[in-house]
Parts: sequence; structure tokens; C-alpha cells
Amino acid sequence: MNPRITFAPLALAIALAASPVLASETEAETAVVAEAEAEQPAPPAGPAAPFAFTRPVFDETWATIGLGIGMVPSYAGSDDYIAFPLPLIVGRVGGVGIAPNGPGFVLDLNPGKPGLAPRKGPRVAFGPAFRFRNDRNNRISDEVVARAGKLDAALEVGGNVAVAFPNVVKPFDQLSIGVQVRRDVLGAHGGWVVEPQIGYRALLGKAFTMQAQASMEIISDDFADYYFTVTPAQSAATGLAQYRADGGVNRIGTTAILSYDLDRNPLNGGWSLTGVGGYSRLLGDGSDTPYTAVRGDANQFILGAGVAYTF
Repeated sequence: MNPRITFAPLALAIALAASPVLASETEAETAVVAEAEAEQPAPPAGPAAPFAFTRPVFDETWATIGLGIGMVPSYAGSDDYIAFPLPLIVGRVGGVGIAPNGPGFVLDLNPGKPGLAPRKGPRVAFGPAFRFRNDRNNRISDEVVARAGKLDAALEVGGNVAVAFPNVVKPFDQLSIGVQVRRDVLGAHGGWVVEPQIGYRALLGKAFTMQAQASMEIISDDFADYYFTVTPAQSAATGLAQYRADGGVNRIGTTAILSYDLDRNPLNGGWSLTGVGGYSRLLGDGSDTPYTAVRGDANQFILGAGVAYTF
């Protein structure tokens, strides 16, 4: 059930359980299925077999849908935390992989064929990427920052490409390295975001799946100016010093996700529980702006938990 889980300001945000590891979730789930099947006892031979194996849920079309709750910063750079719902949808429809991308999603147009055999060799994943950003649009806990005024919501649209390497450290694990490039199409910040990412996924026993992701966020001048500049009018309203922000490396961070299959059988789908924790740090002008340096904190944390159903 990638990343960096919220509709709050979280560049690393993930939607409950799966920050995209820049590769098809189908491939990662296939690894879970393969190991689980390998541990199943062979059915007795002959017509008198007392049971039959069901078809695995991870085929050409499947989905995981979930909902949880997380604690996230009130805005990017805030030291106030708010509770926020964390929705999740991940799966494969008509041969196209779908994975969450913070408050958004990524499509994988090259997910590979579904199946139970371990993957051999690297695979290139690519497709469109979408991210919704409503930073300082609502629920601004700091009264001083709130007086600077609300910002418009942004919809960032672009592309994602990555290379996924299976069986790197242990059987059925996966390492993915890739990058997203997105631009706001709603005219809010109107700028660009480049997000290199590296992710790792592995099985821990029969029921647990662990994911970890590290990423960097590089922003354009338009993005930095919109979210981090303190204009003369905003300075007069808040009492904060005027500040002009420029683009560059804006954030680095990491997220870890642990999922537990409730019936300890990932073959058959069903219910699972997920916990997520993450840390990121704002850098450059995102750290130096008075919204962060005076009223907030460059260190940003997330913590959440939820439940999901796979069918």
C-alpha cells in the first residue's frame, strides 16, 4: 500500500500507505504473492483433495482502497500539526498501474505482465504524474501567518520515469530510482517542481511489507516566490520582515511505511493495517523565510495509520 501519504502541505506526503516507489505497485504486490504461494503446501493429488486453491487477487485488474488519519504540518514550514484524513487507492486497471502520489496519483503505462514468477532484470516505469497542492489554502493554525492571506490551490501535472531493480538484497525485494517533473496548470504558483526519488520495498516475514523512500524537491523561482516570499502588504499585515524567495533545492526527506495483512495471506486480498512515519527538512529560502524561520520550523514530521481493503 508513497511518500511522502495528505491534502496538507507535504512534499513527501503519501496517501496512507504507498508513496510511489517510482515503479508499478503491481510488480511489488506480485513479489508478495510469489513468496506467499511458495510457502503454501502443495494440494493433495487426485480427486479426493479436501480443498482447492483460489485464484490470486493480483491479476490484470485489482485495487486497494483505504482510509486513515495522519498528523501533518499546518503548512510547509509550520511547527503546528493538524489531523488530516489520508485516502488511498492503488492497483491496476486494464493493464495500467495506479499508485498514490501524495495528494495525487501516478499512472504506470509499462507495469509488466501480472504473474507469480519473480521478476528478472530491471524494468522501466513511466507515465503521467499528478499532485494537488493546497498549502496555506485552509486550516492555517498560526494566526500571524493566517493574516498573510490564503493562497490558491495548485494542480501540478507532469511525468514520472524510473528504473526498478528486483531481488537486490533479498528475494522479492525491489529498488527503484527515478524522477518526477511537474508544473502547476491552475495558475497558482505557476512554477516547476523536480522530484528525484529512490525507494526500497521488501517482505518482512509472511504478513509484513516494508517500504522506505528518500526524495529531494527542487523548485523554480515562481514556486518559491508564491509560497515563501513576504510581500510589503503581507509584512504590514503580519509584522514579519519582508523577504524575497528564490528557487533551488527546497526539501530533502524520507518516509517509512509498514503494512500488515490481517489474515497473513497476501494471495487473497482482504484487510490490512498500515502505519507511516516521515521526516523532511526545508532548505534554502523555504527554510529562511520568516514563515518558517520566525513562525515555524524547518524540520517537518508526519505520522499516520489506517486500514485498507484489497480486491
